[in-house]
Formats: sequence, structure tokens, C-alpha cells
Amino acid sequence: MSEKYNYPFQNPDLPLAQRVTDLVSRFTLDEKINLMCQYQDAIPRLGVRAYKHGTEAAHGMAWLGEATSFPQPIGLACTWDTELLLRIGSVIGDEARGFFKKNPAINGLTLWAPTVDMERDPRWGRTEEAYGEDPHLTGKLASALVRGLQGDDPFYLKSVASLKHFIGNNNEINRGECSVSIDPRNMKEYYLKAFEIPFKEGKAQSMMTAYNSVNGVPANLNPDVNHVVKKEWGMDGFVVSDAGDVLGTVNDHKYVDSYKEAVALTIKAGVDSITDDHDISKQAIRDALADGMLTENDLDIALANTFRVRFRLGEFDPDSRNPYAAIEESVILQPEHVALSLEAVRKSVVLLKNDGALPLQADKLKKVAVIGPLGGKVYRDWYSGTLPYAVTPLEGIMKQLSADGQSVRFANGCDRVKLKASSNGRYVSLTNEAKQPLAANQSSSDKADLFEVSDWGWDSHTLIAEANGRYVTTDDVHVTASSEHIWEWFTKEVFHVRYGNEAATLTTWNDRPVKVDANTGALQVQEGTAADAESFTVEKVVDGLNDAVEAAREADVAVVFVGNHPLINGKETIDRPDLTLAASQERLVKEVFEANPNTIVVIVGSYPYAIGWINEHIPAIVYSSHAGHEMGTALTDVLFGNYNPAGRLNMTWYQSVDQLGEFMDYDIIKRGRTYQYFAGKPLYSFGHGLSYTSFEYDGLQLDTDHISEGGTVSARLRVSNTGDRYGEEVIQLYTQAGPSRVKRPLRQLQGFQRVALGAGESAEVSFELKASDLVFWDVTREKFCLESGYCTMMFGSSSSNTRLSRTINVDGENIPARNLLLNTKAVNYDDYEGVLIGENTEGGNSVVTSSTPAWIRFDDVILKSDIQSFEARLTCTAEAAIEIRLDSPEGPLAGICAISGADTGWRTLTCDVELPDGQRSIYLVLKGDMRIGSFQFRQ
Repeated sequence: MSEKYNYPFQNPDLPLAQRVTDLVSRFTLDEKINLMCQYQDAIPRLGVRAYKHGTEAAHGMAWLGEATSFPQPIGLACTWDTELLLRIGSVIGDEARGFFKKNPAINGLTLWAPTVDMERDPRWGRTEEAYGEDPHLTGKLASALVRGLQGDDPFYLKSVASLKHFIGNNNEINRGECSVSIDPRNMKEYYLKAFEIPFKEGKAQSMMTAYNSVNGVPANLNPDVNHVVKKEWGMDGFVVSDAGDVLGTVNDHKYVDSYKEAVALTIKAGVDSITDDHDISKQAIRDALADGMLTENDLDIALANTFRVRFRLGEFDPDSRNPYAAIEESVILQPEHVALSLEAVRKSVVLLKNDGALPLQADKLKKVAVIGPLGGKVYRDWYSGTLPYAVTPLEGIMKQLSADGQSVRFANGCDRVKLKASSNGRYVSLTNEAKQPLAANQSSSDKADLFEVSDWGWDSHTLIAEANGRYVTTDDVHVTASSEHIWEWFTKEVFHVRYGNEAATLTTWNDRPVKVDANTGALQVQEGTAADAESFTVEKVVDGLNDAVEAAREADVAVVFVGNHPLINGKETIDRPDLTLAASQERLVKEVFEANPNTIVVIVGSYPYAIGWINEHIPAIVYSSHAGHEMGTALTDVLFGNYNPAGRLNMTWYQSVDQLGEFMDYDIIKRGRTYQYFAGKPLYSFGHGLSYTSFEYDGLQLDTDHISEGGTVSARLRVSNTGDRYGEEVIQLYTQAGPSRVKRPLRQLQGFQRVALGAGESAEVSFELKASDLVFWDVTREKFCLESGYCTMMFGSSSSNTRLSRTINVDGENIPARNLLLNTKAVNYDDYEGVLIGENTEGGNSVVTSSTPAWIRFDDVILKSDIQSFEARLTCTAEAAIEIRLDSPEGPLAGICAISGADTGWRTLTCDVELPDGQRSIYLVLKGDMRIGSFQFRQ
């Protein structure tokens, strides 16, 4: 060892594994404990700096100050552009390095992004944060972002991507307590697939576990963290828990009784860094060590994982070796970063409908009405950074229409009102943050009691005091006009306004009653329920709807901007109440359209919407996510044809919530969820998006007409821009396989390319389909299987718009008949009713009855008349029975196993059966509350 290094870990020429092992071995036990949480202590004697795991970076660096902001992840996914995501990831990684240079102890390089949760239901409050309903699209886009974030050096990492949230996290309701039921096929083919791609292809170095349980086991204890992510997929970085979730194993899930059990099980399950109360967590680790629940080696394994990544970030090496060490703070908000943000917004915009109303021709317009609550604002979501500036749609359109004689009139559609308290008959006039009356600083007091009210639907309103332009908010005691913007964990600027009998009541964001203080006359938050709230007479000084209609009637064109506020009615901790726009916004669109049929609707939103009336009547509809500081510029460019839109939907837009199943049902296969299995007619299909030009597909050629294990099919086709302007087309490859012994997707995305073409230009596009893309999880043998049959390859511009197709033969295997003489896991059923999947404390999962009728079905079973008995491993708490039936839940009875409830532990139950020879379906009809782990027949 060179003399200039005091320890082997300091020598950058030694193998990484040797360096990591050496460093971890030098920590004392107390130091190891203090390094197990999110904020890792400095160890000065070894030159180890303080370090933080976890900096938010979903669409730009968040919470650290002004930074480049990109569209929300739902918007990034609508680009269908992996090369763009790579560049965006690189910029975010650069700016992470800039913030790290500014304060390395606080601004860590471990970035909590991207979110790759599968969005099987658009009602999820955090839909904005992820990449959609398809694992291939999500995986490829996430992988590209990861590669950009982490850089392209073979050893050093620019920053670290933490994929979240593993796994089955697509609901906010009771997220810290609930368990989602996911059977083996759904898990292997859908939920895991989205994570596998960015780990295997993107080489993501970190992952965050989810709040929920999966099949009865809290996600931070999920055995797949070790068995699948680390071993099967080869992830050699580290895993972090979500904030508060480890202690939540006790507090919320009630899974174990003590914190020491929680931390011990979490660390052994593969979580390497705990994001929780440090003092409590560290003491719990000490207690677990003292009681033998943890060993020092368990800590060594976890710390080796976290420090392996810290070494690759360059912390222990000379800056001259690390290509990213020279990135300075000045990189933040570089002009090229801002330009990329604008490009990303443009590419994310989706033209949903166009009957020829777009693009607008600026030189033929004299008067334009910009209407709606989203027209004059740019809102941030919880994981947005601080915007250095923001171009609103109104400002973008005003800049476009700057010629003499052109005018833009803005009407946000919001009422301006006075509130008169029923208790004292006086108008409400609030105080500012210093508790001073708003009228005190006004030359005229006529605005002191005037409020602009925005109705976000479902009783949620925000109020702006016109006297000072601030939002009305509360500290849960006082009500003041003191908030400059809406952006905190709790959206305390929301007040629930409920009308009745020409009066209204006000309650706070958490539905506590608002009353007038009898002594001071000020609004106060009181204890009690919504029924205790005081009544107020609402005097409408300006009718926002009438104002909007008047503006539209006088204009050549009305552009109505509607959508959501990212922190109201659907966000982290709150799922959406419906798929519709707020009722007030729908009414606004209808009234404006009646006044001016030349109406364009722009939806600025965090999720898909059900907009049936708008789609039927409005001539042109545009969609954008909340997209940061250049949103207004990009939308203006699209509306006026400065940019030809080519965004594509990353999720199905349904006609109504009636087309969705039970919110907590995670079985997309049986319930017909997502574009893969949905057999109904959506409002807009997955992959949908229009253009101002037209494209033709032809010349499809395949290099083979069959595929077998390990093989590929190469496809080539020609795409031509047959219109009169430059445009981009997203060519999408879908497959449909069959016939099959199981339910297969109606269509399944296998590839996509975004191609730019000038007017009249053509390009040859190539795709490669692998045999491994066509497999499904065979529950009868617990492995992926390439099944013999056919595969239709479909090329088009969306999942419902196929332009070219070709069918090939699949030379795979035929699934053998089931042999239930072998021990069979109950969860490996072919179909079911009235059951969920829960934990099997003897190992693995179990089938749990949840409703009546309850049964599980096993197809293609070889039956023999010499089979004499049936046995099952189960537990139950009361008397119950299992009926063994043939062909249907009411089919011929082969046997009944009665269950006594005297013993609540796991036990083996046996009963006699009479079965014929042949191949049939077996139904286990479950009568009563029970949990079945496995079963088999015996001769």
C-alpha cells in the first residue's frame, strides 16, 4: 500500500469491495448504529463526512431553492421520449451536484426519483408523480431518467436514483395501514416489471419501499427486496425506507409490538437506511442488538450497501479522478437547462381533439378571451422546486398577440364576494400575518372585506383577500389573509364552503368549524364538527361566470383553462373523489361555449379526466400537466402552431368512474383494468395524441414469420409525413398473443419511437421483438413460459389505432396439465372469487376468505379415480368447511372437509374425496373464515 494512504479504503486503486469492507470494519458499533439512518453522522477520525440520504427530484431539484423545473412526471411520460428523459435526468443530476457543492452535509446526491409505481387506477392522489399504467413505458422512461441522473462514467456516479415506492403503491387512503392483494401473475407480469427495467437497464443504485403492506406484509419487510431486487435483478446499491414507515410497522400496521422488532425485521429484510425518527430508531437498533434480534454483521451488510454507493459518488477519492466533482453551484438554472425545460413542456402537450379549430392564426385574430382559473396561474405540486419565474398561459398569449389592434381579455371565472356573519350582521374583514386589519394599510377600505373565491369542487374553495392579494389561511386557531401561495404539506388555504338556504358555512382544510369571535369579531377556528360552523350570507359583488361569458361573447375565440390545483382534492395522502373536473369548471366551459362556439379548452392537470360533454361539444381540447416556469410559453406555442404537438397519453382516459372497479382492487387481469385488459370504450385510449399534420404507415417487413425461445423478430416499416408542416409521430408496437390457457392482454406495448419528420419526409423505423417479451407467468410451475400459438404484431399511433399488423407463429411449449398430487400453493389458482391474498406465517402467501361466495379454481387438473383424500394446510378461527367441486362452484361435489374452530394455529386438514378419471377444473369452495396456505390430493 502506498505510504500516502493511512488506510486501505483511502486507496482509489484498490477494488471497491475491498475498500468498502475495510472502511466498515473500522467503525465502532456505536458509529455503525449512528450511520443507519437517513442523516448519516460524520466520522472525523476516518474522514467520513456527514451525509443525507434523500433529496426530492421528481421533475427537478426540489425544496433547496430556485432550480430548473420540468413537467410533472405524468407530463414527462406523455413525451414518450427516452432521449429527452435522458437529457432531463442529466440536467437534474448536474443541478444536484451544484446544490451538493453549496452544502454537502444537507444537499445529498441520493435523489428520491423516479416514481415507478404502476398507476392501475387514475383516482390515485399521486398520479402526477409517476409514469402511467404500462410497465414497459414506465420502465423505459424511468430507465432513461436514471441513466441521466447517474451519469455515464463506468465507476463514478453523478447522483443516485432511488426508485419508489416498492411495491403495489397506488392508493393514498389508509396507505400506512392497508394491505393490497396481488396474486403471482399480476405481481410478476405487471407490478414488478416496471421496477425490473430501470434496475437491469438503468442500473439504478437505490430504491425506496412503500408505506402499504403487500399480501399482509409491510413493504419494508417484503421478502422480494432481498430475493428479487438484490439477488435476482442484481441491484448492488442500497434500499431506503419511506419516511416514518419503519416505526409505522408498529404504530400503523400493528404488525409487531415493539420498535426493536420493527428495525430488526426491516434491516434483515434488506432495508439499508431508515428514514424515521433518528433517536427512536437508533435506540431500537441498540435494543435489538442487545436482545439478539440483530447482529453487528447485519449492520455491516447494510452499511456496505450504503457506503458502496458513497464511494462511487467520489467522496473518498481525489476530485481529479471524479468527472463530476468539478460541477459548481453556477450550473443551476443555466440557460440551456431552461431551454430544455421549455422543450420538455412542448413535447409533453397532448392534443386530445381537434375539429380544425387549432392551430389559431394570430394574424386573423383581433380579440381573444383567456378564461378560467388556470389561465392566469402557474401552480407547483409538493415535489416541485422553487420556480425562478413563471410564464402563465395568459402572459404567453398576450406576448403572442402583441400587434396593434389585438387585445386579450382575461376572466378567471371566479366570483368576488363579501361575507356577512349571521352572528353579528357585519361583513368579514380579515387581518394579515401580523394580525393587523387589512383596511389599515389601504387608502380606501372598499376592498377590505372583498374576497375572490375559487371553487375547486367537492366543497373545496380558496379565497384571496383583495385588500392585500393574499390567500386566506389558518394556523388552526386564527383565520388570516396571510399566505402568499399554496404550498405546504397541509393545504391550509382550503376552506370547505357549503351552501344552503341562501347562506353558507365555512370549515377549515380539516373540516373544523369557522366562527366569528364574539369579542374581537375576527374569524376563529373552533372545536367541533362541520355542523357547528357559523352561517354567512354570501353577497356576490362580481359574478365570475357572467364576466367570463361576457368576455367570450365579445371575442373571436375563447380559450378556457381548467384543471386542478396540485394540492387540492388529490395529492399525497388524499385520493381523488372522482374523475371529473370541478362542477363549477364544467359549467364555466358550457356557458362560455354557448356564448362563443369558437371555444378551445385547455386542461392543466395532474391526472386523466372524464370530460364526456367537453369532448362531444368543444371543437379542440389540449392537455398539459402542471409544467413549471415555461408552461405558458409552451401552451401558447401549441395553440398558435409555433410548435406541432406530439404528446401521447400515458394512461387511459375513461368516460366515467363507472368504468373503473373497486378502488382497492389491484387485480388488473380479472377486473379488466388498464388498456391491457379493459374491454370497454374509453374516452381517450392509452397512447392517444393528435398532430397538426398527418402520417402514413407502409412497407412493413419482418425478418421471420416465427419466433422461439431465445429468438427475436426484427420489423421495419416506413412512416411518412403526408401533411404540410413539420411534425413528430410516436410509433407504437403492441402485441396480442394466443390462444392461451390463461387470460392474456388484449394488447400489450412492446416498443415505441418518437420520430421527427418534415413535410413530405419519410423515415424507416425498426423494432425488435424478443421471445422473452411474449412470456407470461405460469402459476402451475412458477416460472415464465413462452406458450405455443401465435402473436399479432400491431403498429400504430395509439393502443386503439393500429395502422399495420402481421401475425407470426410462436414456437413455445404447451402447458402441461396440473398434477394436484403435488403440494400446491393455494395462491397459484387460475381464478377466484371472494378471496384476498394474505401472509402465510409458515412462509409465503395464503388465500384468505373475504366475502361470500368464496372459491378458488384450478384448471386442467389430471384426476384419477384412485385418489382417496384431500389435505390442506390452513388456519381458521371458527367452524368452517371446504367443498371440493368439479367444473363450477355449484358443480358435482367430490368431498367436504369440515373445520373445527377450536385450534387457531396452522394445521393440516384431511378428508375423503371421490373423483373420476379425466381432466377437469377443480373448485375449492370456502365456507367460513379461513386462511389456506397449500393443499394436495393423495392416492
